[in-house]
Amino acid sequence: MNLADLEAAVIAGNAKAAEALTREGLAAGLSPMQMITDALVPGMHEVGERFKREEYYVPEMLLSARAMKTSLALLKPLLVSADGPKQASTHVVIGTVQGDLHDIGKNLVAMMLEGAGYDVHDLGTNVKPDQFVRAVIDKNAQVVALSALLTTTMTNMPSVIAALGRANLSERVKVIVGGAPVTEQFARQIGADGFAPDAPTAVDVVQGLLKDAGPGAIEATGQEADRDGDKQ
Repeated sequence: MNLADLEAAVIAGNAKAAEALTREGLAAGLSPMQMITDALVPGMHEVGERFKREEYYVPEMLLSARAMKTSLALLKPLLVSADGPKQASTHVVIGTVQGDLHDIGKNLVAMMLEGAGYDVHDLGTNVKPDQFVRAVIDKNAQVVALSALLTTTMTNMPSVIAALGRANLSERVKVIVGGAPVTEQFARQIGADGFAPDAPTAVDVVQGLLKDAGPGAIEATGQEADRDGDKQ
């Protein structure tokens, strides 16, 4: 089985092919981790690049993310048994803030982050500040991603950041924010560590934050994406 075929199935958004190729790879003795790192992750990376070049749009990204998750659902349960103890991974807690029930943008960010190899814990919608705090502690998360689609609910983002501070978690966790009404200026005002106007940029910003990139580099990433416009 050629890993390039699985990567191509993810890029094409072909969930049936991705599932069949994943099963074929497992039957051939390929490592689940190898299939993730050499096919799924580069496949979703290419999808993100095509989105940035405006060759792909949200529907295409959703199809690719579905194909990726179909494959991942077969591989994740096998990671411990096939590859020994799972290596420490980066945990991301994501959710739509309290009062907001919108989840399409949040779901897309979660899928793109998962496709990039992060261990994503999706809390859903209408998530209270203390729920974010508990999840960060329980999952030993390094990143919190906050989403809001309404101007009336994005004002609840500072409450989450304040709650993380009261729990003495601000030094160990990075906060990234996004959503239709959210701007980079607003992110700075509330003390967020990063801002992304779309899902592929969210992956870039998280990667930059985790590599201890300087504030200027992180802001430049957000500004560059902002110049491209909100594509969600």
